[in-house]
Amino acid sequence: MADLTVSLSLLVGIVVFSEVARRTASYLFPNRTWIIYVLEFISTFQLCACTHELKLLAEVGRVEPQIGLTLTYLISVVHGLSFHGAICNPTGALEQLCRGTLTRRCALARISCQLIAAVVARLVMPRVWSLTLSDMHAQHTLMAFKCTNSPINAPLLQAAAVELSCAFVMHTAVSHVDKVEEKYRVHAIAAVITTLVYAGGHLTGAVFNPALAFSIQFPCPGNTFADYSFVYWMGPILGMTGSLLLFDKVIPAISGKSTIPKHLNSNGLKKKKMK
Repeated sequence: MADLTVSLSLLVGIVVFSEVARRTASYLFPNRTWIIYVLEFISTFQLCACTHELKLLAEVGRVEPQIGLTLTYLISVVHGLSFHGAICNPTGALEQLCRGTLTRRCALARISCQLIAAVVARLVMPRVWSLTLSDMHAQHTLMAFKCTNSPINAPLLQAAAVELSCAFVMHTAVSHVDKVEEKYRVHAIAAVITTLVYAGGHLTGAVFNPALAFSIQFPCPGNTFADYSFVYWMGPILGMTGSLLLFDKVIPAISGKSTIPKHLNSNGLKKKKMK
């Protein structure tokens, strides 16, 4: 319980720090076009840093699955409410590029910010854990902050299929979340994320986010970089592509009308075309 309390406090600290950084950046540079990339970096760092701590709770802290899923839902709600239009997922940026709501330059810049933030979170969290704020952190320090096992607990094709399926469901849910009353949209997406983590977490971690996977899964032993790239990068990209083709091309061609609104970002919130 003491470890859980410390981790909860750390999660709150990460979110508060990130929110202060976002508000400070927006206040100091309100009219700069590049502020969207700063916010993308900060929000992706928040996502990756919080997930590092949640993963540590599950693998080293051995928290009950019910507690882990509850925390996943709650932190997903917090992320959805605090990201302020940041995408925080390379497949989300690629989807918006395909739909024409992002230019190639903007999409590439956002993806670059996401990957840089993922690396920064991977470097920062061991320094936080080295403070040994809890017994769990102290134990992880003795392990040199390294994973002991591969996060892939299935054959590569099956693991990639899991990440593909999770990404397909996630992008489909986001694309249709406008059908949910606006005040419930963040909770709906959080519920989808939690369900996917429950369904596929024991096989791959159910990350379905290439930047997040690069931060929390790629440093683990047991598989090669190519293996992780196939599962955690190719899988989600194909899942996003499948959702996009099905609901933007196939179904509209059959029904004669579009099924997807063009005004939502990856968090299910209204978006504007970025230059």
